[in-house]
Amino acid sequence: MVKLSVNINKIATLRNARGGDSPNLLKMANDIQSYGADGITVHPRPDQRHITYNDAIELPKVVHKEFNIEGNPIDKFVNLVTNIKPTQVTLVPDTIDAITSNSGWDTLKNKNFLKDVIMEFKKYDIRTSVFVDPDLKYIEGAKEIGADRIELYTESYANNFQKGNLKELNKFIESSKLAHALDLGINAGHDLNLQNINYFTSNMPYLDEVSIGHALISESLYLGIENVVNLYLQKMN
Repeated sequence: MVKLSVNINKIATLRNARGGDSPNLLKMANDIQSYGADGITVHPRPDQRHITYNDAIELPKVVHKEFNIEGNPIDKFVNLVTNIKPTQVTLVPDTIDAITSNSGWDTLKNKNFLKDVIMEFKKYDIRTSVFVDPDLKYIEGAKEIGADRIELYTESYANNFQKGNLKELNKFIESSKLAHALDLGINAGHDLNLQNINYFTSNMPYLDEVSIGHALISESLYLGIENVVNLYLQKMN
C-alpha cells in the first residue's frame, strides 16, 4: 500500500492571509488524518509565509500518524527538527526566496554537508529522506551519505503526463528500482494530482509514500477535503 502524506502548507497560507486562526491548522491536520491520510507534511520556510516554526512545534499534539517535516537544513531548521523529533525529515535544497521546490539535491557535490546533517538526525532516530531528481548517480549518492529514503521530484513526470508523454515515467521506474536495490525507501512528490496519480502509483515499483499538498487542497475547493483524500487513496491503491 502506498501511503498518502498530506502537505498542509496551503491551509496555513489561507489562514495567514487574514491573520487569526481560521482555518484552524491543528484541527485540519487532525481531521485530514481521520479522513484516512497516512500522515501530515509541513515545509516551514525561513520567511514563515505559510507554516510557521510555532506551527511545526504545535502539530505533534495532534499528529497521531506519520509527521514529515521538509526543508533546507540551515541551522535553525536542524534545531527545529531535532527538538520536535518527527517521524521523517525530508531534506530539500530550496533557496530562501524560492516560491516552491524546483530541484533535487546534487548528492555528490553536497556529499559532506548532507552526510553531516543526516548523522545529526540519526542521533535522534529520525528517518531521513533526500529530495532528488530521477538521476541514478544522485540516488547512489543518497545511499553514500546515509539517507534512509529518497523523495523523487516528480514535476517532469506531471508536466509530461499532461502532454501525453507517458514515457517520462520510465526514468522514475528505473530510479525506484535502483533505490530499492540499494535498500533505500522511495517517496515521491511535486505536482501529483487526481489526474496523474493513478498512472504513477500503479506503475511505480517499490513506492512507499507520496506527499501531496497544493493540488489536493486546490481540488478540495471543488470536491471537499474528506472526499479528495479518499479519492487519492482509491486511485493510489
